[in-house]
This record gives sequence, C-alpha cells and structure tokens, in this order.
Amino acid sequence: MKFLVLALGNIGPEYADTRHNIGFMIADYLAQKFDAPRFELGRHAFTTEIKSKGHTYVLVKPTTFMNLSGKAAAHWLSTLKLPVENMLVVTDDLALPFGKLRLKGQGSAGGHNGLKDIQATLGTDVYARLRFGVDANFPKGRQVDYVLDPFSADEQIDLSTRIEKAGEAVLAFGSMGLERAMNIVNVK
Repeated sequence: MKFLVLALGNIGPEYADTRHNIGFMIADYLAQKFDAPRFELGRHAFTTEIKSKGHTYVLVKPTTFMNLSGKAAAHWLSTLKLPVENMLVVTDDLALPFGKLRLKGQGSAGGHNGLKDIQATLGTDVYARLRFGVDANFPKGRQVDYVLDPFSADEQIDLSTRIEKAGEAVLAFGSMGLERAMNIVNVK
C-alpha cells in the first residue's frame, strides 16, 4: 500500500529550523532513518520514498510555501493516483504544547494557512493530519514571528526525541490505519 506524507514547511535556508518547518524536519528524519534517496525536485515539491513493513511512504516537502500547500497536495494525490484517505499532512500547531502530537482524520484548519489552502483546494476537511505542538508562547500580535523563529534552547533539548515520536506516528498511520493509530498517538 502507498501513502502520501505531505510535510508542511517553507523552502529556503532562512526557514530551515523554524517551528513552522516541523513537517519538513519530520520528513527529513524519516528519510534519514530509512536511508532514502535524496529528495528530488519535482512539480511543486521535493520528494523521496521510504518503505516500512510492506508500505511505501512518499515524503513530499512542498516548494509552494505554506500558504499554497493545496497545490502540492492536489498534484501529488493525482500523480500518485491515491485517494485522499491515503494522505497524511504533517504540520505545526500553536494550540498544542511543545512536542505534543495529535492525529486526526478531519476538522477545521484551526487558523493554519497551509491547512486552509489544502481544504480549499481539495474541497474537503476530511483528510488525516498529524499536528506537532509548538506551543503559543508569544506576545499578542507576534504569532508570525514566533512560528518563523527557531525552537528555543530548552525545546531543542527534547526536539529530536519528539521528532522521532512524530515519525513513529507517521508510520503507524500507514501500518495500522487512522483509527488504530489515533488510539495510540493521541493517548501518549
């Protein structure tokens, strides 16, 4: 079985280690863990492929910037001939404490511009998403600066462990299915 893992972030070195790019970081972790070929530039995204327990995961890092993530989602679903049920979007979430994971099968965009564009482009809010908490520790009106800043020194202590857990959640989505994976990921 094949899955599309749409890891959200912004391209460019200035965004590389920012909170908004946690999706890219998780995709990079999985690619490294499974010795995937280098990410190749394709239409609307850098992509590579990993295999685990008989499943193929196409890791997609959009080049469209966060606010146009729907273009990459639609293109790669079509190119891979996959139903939306086989797509997992990996993104940051200000409403969750740092490192907390939440796997859901549908819901609102929660103010996240990448998710808003995916929902507008696909015409549905019924698709799996793995949200990685980045907390909301910023002064009023400074949200954009906060998500485009690197993780704090305190957060970086646990960041690699939290990314590893998120990688496990991605693989659980494929190997167990959404419902069973939710029961494991959302309890921890």
